[in-house]
Parts: sequence; C-alpha cells; structure tokens
Amino acid sequence: MLCAAGAALVAGLVPAPPAAAEPLDELVAEAERAVEAYNALQERVDELGTEVERHQDRVARGQAEVNARRGEAGALAAAQYRSGGLDPSLVLLLSGDPEGYLARAETLDRVTARQTEGLRELHTAHLTLDRRRAEAARALEELASQRTELARRKTEAQRKLEAAREAYRQLARQERADRDGHREQPVRPAAEAAPTARAEAAVAAARRAVGRPYAWGQNGPWGFDCSGLTQWAWAQAQVALPRTSQAQAGAGRRVPADRIRPGDLVVYRDDASHVALYAGDGQVIHAPYPGAVVRPDPVGMMPVTAVVRP
Repeated sequence: MLCAAGAALVAGLVPAPPAAAEPLDELVAEAERAVEAYNALQERVDELGTEVERHQDRVARGQAEVNARRGEAGALAAAQYRSGGLDPSLVLLLSGDPEGYLARAETLDRVTARQTEGLRELHTAHLTLDRRRAEAARALEELASQRTELARRKTEAQRKLEAAREAYRQLARQERADRDGHREQPVRPAAEAAPTARAEAAVAAARRAVGRPYAWGQNGPWGFDCSGLTQWAWAQAQVALPRTSQAQAGAGRRVPADRIRPGDLVVYRDDASHVALYAGDGQVIHAPYPGAVVRPDPVGMMPVTAVVRP
C-alpha cells in the first residue's frame, strides 16, 4: 500500500464522484476482475497446450523406438530362419508376453546374451512408452477441463461486462459530466525524473493506442483491456510483462508515489484489478472500462495500491 503522503499525492484531494456512480464503479471492478481471471486461465490453457504437444512428441518418439527394436528382433528371427529354423527363444521374444519371457530367459539354453539384452531393451522401451502415454492422457484431460472452465469464465466476464455497459448507458448525462470533471483534475508529483529510453518507448506506444477501443481479453494492437494495454506498450520497448494486472503488480520494483516517473505501472484497488501506465504530468494512459476507449486520465482517478517500475 502507498504511504499516507503518497496516497494524498495521487488522490489529489479531489471531490468524490456522484453517489450514483459508486454502484457503477463496483460493476466495472467486478467486470475487470472477471476479465483478469479469464486472462490468467487463458495463460494456463496455452501452457497446457504446449505441454500436451511435448507429451505427444515424446509418445511418437517412444513408439518409433519400440518399432525399431521390434524390427531388429524380426531381422534376427528372419536370419535364423534362413539358416535352419527359428530359435525357440525368438518365438518368445516376438510373443505378446515379453515380461513373462524375461522371467524364464535364464533357463533357456539357446538364448544368447545378445537376444536377452535386446529383449530387455524392448521391454524397457515398452514401459517408457506406456508411461509417456499415461502422461499425455493426463495432460489432455487437464487441458479439456481447463478449456471448459475457460468457457465458463468467458461467459461470466461477458455477462459482467454487459452489465457495466448497460449501467453506463443509463447513467445520466449530468452525472457523467460530473464524473469526467472529477477525472480531469490533474495531479503532478513535486519532481518528476526523466524516464529511461525503454520507458519512453512504452509511453510512446501507449500514446499511439489512445482512441482504440476497450476490448476484454485483448492485448492489442487494435483493442485492449487494462493489463493488455500495459503489456503491449512495454512489449514495444522489448520488455515482457505478465498478462494480468495482479501479476504485473509484482513485475518490477515498487517505488514511492512521489518518485513516480513516465513508464511506471500504476496499480489500482486493493485486489490490483486495474492497471495503467504513467505518462507524465500527473496523467496515466489506460483502457478504462467497457464501451470506452484507451485514454489519458489523472493518476488519482481511483485508489492507488502500488507504483511499479518494470
């Protein structure tokens, strides 16, 4: 949490918004929490998709190894057949019960060391293949479960976003004017340090995004939710940020509010459900809520939880 002096700085001692706007703020906060939960789950689904592909590749390589070892055994059997008949041990070698054969292998007089070792390797390859198939099956099951949950989260986020949109449609024109007047009161730190070159690039990218629509679950370049905008802006400066506002709150060094400088992330609300990019002169650039566009607003537009420097 910010210190008292920092909180006063970013709050700017501005008057409270109209009472009618308070339920709307909560609707927007709920919608943003739902969107950020969806974003986090989408990351997990993407990770699981990669994991499934890795398991499937290992299964394919394991099957190829088993096929190769079976081929070697078959070649040896064919060679023995051509030279005068099939060795009884190879009959067992090519049977459907190699594990049973291993238990009896030492008692068979005509089993060579090479044949025994070949069977052991084939049996090991079978066990490895079975394990990899089981791992792939578990990963696929989890992926299917997470995709189901992702669809549920998407429906929930869409419902809450639509509720917020409808609330904005019903908000009286005068209340919106009062609310915008509240937002437009600038707050400036006493002294503002110059940004780094990368921070300048991130701010420049955010400025280019001004006017583009809020689009939940999107991280640009033509639509953004709040964390999608900050992630995209810093990506233009070759800096990778996590996808969600909660993760971005821990993606750098916390700095006091009176040391804020352009490029810093400004995290809002106790649950870190909203994030913006500080652009300088007491202004942030952010994707505010459904139905709005990316825009600048005063840094003290709502309670600040943290200032983070990537």
